[in-house]
Amino acid sequence: MFENKIAVVTGAGGTLCSCIAIHLAKKGAKVVLVGRSAEKLQKTADKIAEFGGTYVIKTGDVTDKAAMRKIADEIKAQWGNCNFLINGAGGNQMNAMTTLTEYDPVELSEDKPEGVRGFFDLDMDVYTSVLKINTVGTVACCQVFGEQMVRNGGGVILNFASMNTYCPLTRVPAYAMSKAAIENYTKWLGNYLAPANIRVNAIAPGFFVNERSRTFLGTVEEGLTPRGESVINHTSMKRFGVAEDLLGCVDWLLNDEASAFVTGVTIPIDGGFLTKSGI
Repeated sequence: MFENKIAVVTGAGGTLCSCIAIHLAKKGAKVVLVGRSAEKLQKTADKIAEFGGTYVIKTGDVTDKAAMRKIADEIKAQWGNCNFLINGAGGNQMNAMTTLTEYDPVELSEDKPEGVRGFFDLDMDVYTSVLKINTVGTVACCQVFGEQMVRNGGGVILNFASMNTYCPLTRVPAYAMSKAAIENYTKWLGNYLAPANIRVNAIAPGFFVNERSRTFLGTVEEGLTPRGESVINHTSMKRFGVAEDLLGCVDWLLNDEASAFVTGVTIPIDGGFLTKSGI
């Protein structure tokens, strides 16, 4: 299924997408590692090299269509057209997050304490940059690599949604807004590209262990922050996910035999987070 297929993985230096990239390489895919940090991508590449997998590192900003086009052209010349696109690049920024979970008059007061950041304090340039990386970055890559799939007679696109897709979490309005958009866009593009034999789906990871989660949530083993306790209390399986928890669903969605009639869907991989109302 994956042998000698060309898989473009954006955000391949991150915890989740590095795991996906390594997994696809183990299954025989030729993996294109795309991201802004060559250092992070090299760590993923080193793990693939350990078992003799095939990869290439390509640095660039996924919101820059011309840069993605250059990468696509280089890959086509080296290996051929893209078969799989995993749109994992994205993220959030501190200055696009509030420190408050709901409005408090203190954010508009003249003696507002240092460090308090409410909705009315958010920097719109930073806010827009979060929207851009999570939405425009996905669209630009779909245009560039999706065109290769059309010319190739088909392919599979896998986008990254979030728990914020279903219900916005506190403090992250820009990120929540962008991830809600990904589900809608996945439906739209799945319909649009169906005549080209291209399936478009998304996964919505719940709360997974990575460097960022350790800072904001803590760990079950070493202690949780108040926000982390709230997450675990809301998660049926009472743990955070690990990157390997994604692989079965990713395999299924990329497999044209197993999921041949599946397009335009977003699948939560969340340990039951969405099953609990909190009441």
